[in-house]
Amino acid sequence: MSSISLHNISKVFPDGTRAVQEISLEINKGEFLVLVGPSGCGKSTLLRLIAGLDELTSGSIKIGGKDAASLLPKDRDLALVFQNYALFPNLSVYDNLAFGLKARKVPKVIIKEKIIPVSQRLGLAELLQRKPDELSGGQRQRVALGRLLVRNPSIHLLDEPLSNLDANLRTSMRHELAQLHNEYQKTTLFVTHDQVEAMTLGQRLCVMNQGHIIQVGTPTEIYDFPEHRFVAEFFGSPPINLFKGKIESFQNNSSFTNGSIKIPLPNDSDLSEGEIELGIRPEDWIINSEASSQSVPVILQRIENLGDSRILHFMDQENTIRAKSELREFQVGKPYFLTPQWNRVHWFDIQTEKRVLR
Repeated sequence: MSSISLHNISKVFPDGTRAVQEISLEINKGEFLVLVGPSGCGKSTLLRLIAGLDELTSGSIKIGGKDAASLLPKDRDLALVFQNYALFPNLSVYDNLAFGLKARKVPKVIIKEKIIPVSQRLGLAELLQRKPDELSGGQRQRVALGRLLVRNPSIHLLDEPLSNLDANLRTSMRHELAQLHNEYQKTTLFVTHDQVEAMTLGQRLCVMNQGHIIQVGTPTEIYDFPEHRFVAEFFGSPPINLFKGKIESFQNNSSFTNGSIKIPLPNDSDLSEGEIELGIRPEDWIINSEASSQSVPVILQRIENLGDSRILHFMDQENTIRAKSELREFQVGKPYFLTPQWNRVHWFDIQTEKRVLR
């Protein structure tokens, strides 16, 4: 297995597009790291730079301690699975699986010894003589994964490999990928714009936006302690509630004010006076039928029934507020009172959009 070290790397395309900007990142041996962010944020470019398919503008990449600049793509001991599978349409499943090994002049007997167990593991044993156009999307994706596993390099790179699959198949393939990583323990970089894929697959997540790394951490750290407003907004369904307002103090008591919202803060709050942004995830409201000193009066406008839970759309005088609850006894048009779970809220600086308190 190989570690990957990125030091201050940048990629500027001929048209001036700065796809990756001064990124430094350490990927550990055997780690499953997910590069996640919106389309165009630079995550696929970063993967291609590691693979050697694009040239760096500046900075350095080390793979297994060796400077990647001295290594051709074929010598980096890695394999890349693309979004569109990149199978050879004129070759059978068997020959697609064997292609990488044949290119390295591996003996036919050894190639067969490697293909048979992988094809059985991925449910392809009965499809080895078929051509790609005779396969379903899920089967083609398994062939692309199988081609990687037959070679079994130290580094596995996957560029949005599940985006062309339907929802049910994506769920089963996520499970399959997690099992494969547990089994093979290879250094894996997985690119996605899907927060569910990122949260369920990654041991660590690298959140990117506009060519920069915004935050790196475990799924729990990313969700519970977003270091930037962008991260807080990107993760969570329904999305986080954000309120721009200010902290005001009166007779040793502090409150957060946002137009119609004025909520007294807990006595142990150490926020200073001034403008600030408050973030509250939908599941972090306490919903009551009676008012309290720290509650916001609202009217329930709409209910989205998810079966195991309800997404509740409330309205106060000025704000639409989303909440989530497993309770079922809600009525549209009825008044309710929302109280934040203060140990779960998020505060962001208005100017920098960075987290204010841990």
